[in-house]
Amino acid sequence: MNFVEELKWRGMIHDIMPGTEEQLEKEMTAAYVGIDPTADSLHIGHLVGVMMLRHFQMGGHKPIALVGGATGMIGDPSGKSQERNLLDEKTLRHNENSLKKQLAKFLDFYSDKPNAAELVNNYDWMKEFSFLEFIRDVGKHITVNYMMSKDSVKKRLGSESREGLSFTEFTYQLVQGYDFLHLFNQKGCKLQMGGSDQWGNITTGTELIRRKTGGEAFALTCPLITKADGGKFGKTESGNVWLDPERTSPYAFYQFWLNTSDSDAEKYIKIFTLLSKKEVEALVAEHQEAPHMRKLQKRLAEIVTELVHGKEALETAIEASQILFGKGVTNTLRKLDEKTLLAVFDGVPTFNISKEELASGIGIMDLVAEKTEALPSKGEARRTIKGGGLGLNKEKVTSDDLIVTTNDLLNDKYLLIQKGKKNYFLIIAE
Repeated sequence: MNFVEELKWRGMIHDIMPGTEEQLEKEMTAAYVGIDPTADSLHIGHLVGVMMLRHFQMGGHKPIALVGGATGMIGDPSGKSQERNLLDEKTLRHNENSLKKQLAKFLDFYSDKPNAAELVNNYDWMKEFSFLEFIRDVGKHITVNYMMSKDSVKKRLGSESREGLSFTEFTYQLVQGYDFLHLFNQKGCKLQMGGSDQWGNITTGTELIRRKTGGEAFALTCPLITKADGGKFGKTESGNVWLDPERTSPYAFYQFWLNTSDSDAEKYIKIFTLLSKKEVEALVAEHQEAPHMRKLQKRLAEIVTELVHGKEALETAIEASQILFGKGVTNTLRKLDEKTLLAVFDGVPTFNISKEELASGIGIMDLVAEKTEALPSKGEARRTIKGGGLGLNKEKVTSDDLIVTTNDLLNDKYLLIQKGKKNYFLIIAE
């Protein structure tokens, strides 16, 4: 596989330094991507860089994932307006271990192949570096004029910036540049990859390598992922879409990809899956014939969810998605864990009842019309039942004499009332 050609058709190259493709054709090459370790999980914004590393390894080259323990403590000025909080080492190591587990779903760390992936942390080589050593061994090789010419610095010093730029952030490109130099010397790493906002920092590294060692190193960046509507990729109303199922349930993760627009889905399926060009083109053509079937979005959601969460979690997410559209059955509903159940019925009206009272049994009429306000009156409830329009936990209520008890609870806490096809109410027993 030609790595550069592969990335080009996928729309994953923004800038590439001259000579990069020739270097990759010449020999197996090591390349790294930096990852911020300020959380113990990746979010989908990280996936572009991770997929670049995956394609790189599939092309026979060696990927290095660099956890920015040191740089993460400073804060990269690129596109940001505030500095980050200092992490203690215990938290940093916990985050590093958690990230490696997630990265192992994408990269081969454990084989004995020469291009097995590696995880490194720049805190390991920066923590003993004194300030005097740093300005002597690194700072003197890069001029302030050179550093000031970077777009990330210009923006923060420009008239539109209210925050200004601290000395700490100003030196960020030197710290990142030193990472590249260190990996060049210790691991033979000749390429750094990242988002297009990282170009200035990456090229500072190639310049530092040239000035310090006389060696040649390379840079490659991908476009920053955007949404067709101008919104920020990977963000929802509740925040980041995480790979950790405790932070973002597999159901919510699946729904994120399922709900992308047609134009975004066409772009994302090239970036976030390993489907070939031929497969993508066939899928896009199939989608355009019947856009309402959302085949592109479904395939995208299935592939990425299974890759991140596994087949079982994907199947649960698909089943959970069908519940709202009348295809789900009681057994499916009872299988859902609490987090998924609440994600599926996020935003539906909720009511609280006493679990103690439910233990001795509550008539369905009292439950929906008096103990809660799911239906406005017993008369309305009776008419709804008679017309076959009332459901309890996805089962049709056929008698107004039904007694509901704690045995009916989902996850020992919830009852789902359905009126007609689309009106749901969640009753919480506490």
